Amino acid sequence: MFAVLGGMFLAMLDQTIVGTALPAITAEMGGSGLYTWVVTAYLLTSTVTVPLYGRLSDAYGRKPLLLIGVVLFLLGSILSGAAQSMEQLIAFRGVQGLGAGALLPLSLALVMDLFPPERSGRVQGALGGVMALSYIAGPFLGGLLTDHASWRWAFYVNVPIGAVLVAIIVWRLPYRPGHGGARPDYLGIAVFSAAISALLVGLTEKGIDGHTWTSGPVAGPIGASLALLAVFVLVERRAAEPIVPLHLFANRTYSLVNVASFFTAFCMYAGVVFLPRYFQEAHGLSATSSGLHIYPLMLAMVVGSAVTGALISRTRRYKPWLVIAPFFLVAGSALCANLAVGTPTPMLVAWMALIGLGMGPMLSGLTVAVQSSVPYGYIGTASANLTFFRQIGGSVALALAGTAYTSVVTREAPAHGLPAAHAAATATVMPWLGVVGAVVALLALALLPRGGVRTGGPEPRQDVSRGLSTV
Repeated sequence: MFAVLGGMFLAMLDQTIVGTALPAITAEMGGSGLYTWVVTAYLLTSTVTVPLYGRLSDAYGRKPLLLIGVVLFLLGSILSGAAQSMEQLIAFRGVQGLGAGALLPLSLALVMDLFPPERSGRVQGALGGVMALSYIAGPFLGGLLTDHASWRWAFYVNVPIGAVLVAIIVWRLPYRPGHGGARPDYLGIAVFSAAISALLVGLTEKGIDGHTWTSGPVAGPIGASLALLAVFVLVERRAAEPIVPLHLFANRTYSLVNVASFFTAFCMYAGVVFLPRYFQEAHGLSATSSGLHIYPLMLAMVVGSAVTGALISRTRRYKPWLVIAPFFLVAGSALCANLAVGTPTPMLVAWMALIGLGMGPMLSGLTVAVQSSVPYGYIGTASANLTFFRQIGGSVALALAGTAYTSVVTREAPAHGLPAAHAAATATVMPWLGVVGAVVALLALALLPRGGVRTGGPEPRQDVSRGLSTV
């Protein structure tokens, strides 16, 4: 259990802890123009490798792949902490991301390997809670270490946690071999990596002030990505052991759950990114303090995830609880349209709690749903793709919202001042992202078949190759 929760905590903590240390990093090493790439390098390599680790773990077992991921992550953490220039830091963050791609999806997949089906809902609820808790701990811990030690400890803090995790994986985590398979799909891996890298580069450039959707740094990479994705589909259709098995998308539950994961990321990233910015820009709070101010949202996510996991375990059904969640998201996001500099704290706490209660079920319930929809031989792939679509959805959401946020600030600042302008921008972006994401997710979830949680143990090895016919 510690191996499962520890891997997820490391992956999610590092997505939030570094943000509060970045101002100190650029103050010491310069390179403010490379600021965004410290985050993007990690996001790029971790996103690209998520489906690869998932598929390879199905073929060769979770334990060796998880061990490789943790070791790479720790190596990247040590090197990042020792970096002497922004260029080195960006490269070492890429190494860190290469390992991080294993941590989240394999933690999700291990639940199905290690725990009986009747407990999987509760354990996925615990995982969702850890995910939300890491968002709480990250900004606070990053600010605390940066203020009282050094920004380098935002990376070094991973080392003792990771060392304990490695020991547990080596000596305590059971090894269950995968189903084996043909030679890895090297061409598919190469084309997929190039396609997703180009997409993330284009979306990152879109978030930089002054770049429009039609500008070269944005349109070029995104156009190349779309072309490469078309090639990737052709490659995967012919591959003996495809890295992303396309036949899984013929399963309605599998496809709809991934759609819901993509669009609910709009809501999550809107809250995690734009609410702290509101507290910093509209109220003048520090990065650490702004992270603490979104605790109501995070704590509600923990509660929502845990309660949903318990309800799924009790009822053996996931659809009713997933369909309810978007209504909380719509309500909380829509109320944020009233956000202003002087919004009373109790009112804002209630709005954040609604968003958190809607997001929590998506962290645990969607995982149970997607894992219950595929054969055991594809549990790692399904868990990885769920994570992949969530991360891509978040990147798309931030790119879309960046233009709206900047335009509102530019329009409102001369007449009302910067604090009011940032409040107005948040009041524009939060409802837009949250409501659209929640409504599309609700439509997808409403179309889910009335399936239940998987029962019984793993299938015999020879049944795995039968693909979806075993569902």
